[in-house]
Amino acid sequence: MKEKLEAIKVNGLEELKKATNSSELESIRVKYLGKKGELTLILRGMGALSPEERPLAGKMTNEVREVLENAIEESSREIKNKEKNVKLQSEVIDISMPGIRQNLGKRHPLEQTLDEMKEIFISMGFTIEEGPEVELDYYNFEALNIPKNHPARGEQDTFYINDNIVLRTQTSPLQIRTMESQKPPIKMISPGKVYRSDAVDATHSPIFYQMEGLVIDKGVTFADLKGTLELFAKKMFGDDLNTKFRPHHFPFTEPSAEMDATCFVCNGEGCRVCKGEGWMELLGCGMVHPQVLRNCGIDPEVYSGFAFGFGVDRMVMLKYGIDDIRQLYESDMRFLKQF
Repeated sequence: MKEKLEAIKVNGLEELKKATNSSELESIRVKYLGKKGELTLILRGMGALSPEERPLAGKMTNEVREVLENAIEESSREIKNKEKNVKLQSEVIDISMPGIRQNLGKRHPLEQTLDEMKEIFISMGFTIEEGPEVELDYYNFEALNIPKNHPARGEQDTFYINDNIVLRTQTSPLQIRTMESQKPPIKMISPGKVYRSDAVDATHSPIFYQMEGLVIDKGVTFADLKGTLELFAKKMFGDDLNTKFRPHHFPFTEPSAEMDATCFVCNGEGCRVCKGEGWMELLGCGMVHPQVLRNCGIDPEVYSGFAFGFGVDRMVMLKYGIDDIRQLYESDMRFLKQF
């Protein structure tokens, strides 16, 4: 037994000296100390020894095990250090080489303009209301006093999910939802994405952004509407801007109007952008129709209000002199980096 254990120790230490990598080291460990290793087999055969021989054999076996374990641990440290040095030499990084420049994006001009518009209205005490883009026909048309035979309800203008559900064509449904859920006074804007069945060209897109506003309170007049929108226009485009209002018709407002502003390109002198008129249309607006108030449970004999709405895309185009709406949706960084 003694000779056998001595041979295991000598052979094990000799093999450890020859090991050159972690895989060879693991094979040696398993050979001598594993579940079916040589030392383990000796321990399992100690039952055949006499009671007097067992303590001595157990002591010698543990001593050999300790020697081999210590030698394996030391060899493991040496091999790992060698492997680490080889890896470091093969993965040398030349820190003097120029790095790879990361192309960073920037905020889209639509987002920039939308945030600027929000800040102006928030400074005037408006709150921001949000709602679903897939909307019920009732909120998108019916409650807004838009009759069944109105052209806007035709399939050539509206994306229908079914007879009762549409992709919202305007953010006006949020005005109805707000009037249903909140009691006057109300002062809100509803920015968001809208959808219309338009062919794509320089001035039309089936997806675009709108911002609409609503004010409901006692004693609200058209003068309040004009003052609010003129203040917004001057904050958005500068104090030198002039505005004017033209009569118009919208089913949900009465009276209705469109607001024009002096052309930002020619300052009202007439150019290609404004088609020589010196004025550019900014938005539609008007006093909330009494029937719309009744539809939302608000008494038009007590409360009045005004509403307005404009395309954010158009505001971007006017602000930056862009003549093709498609450029806002093509994700061309050469174009977007200008803003």
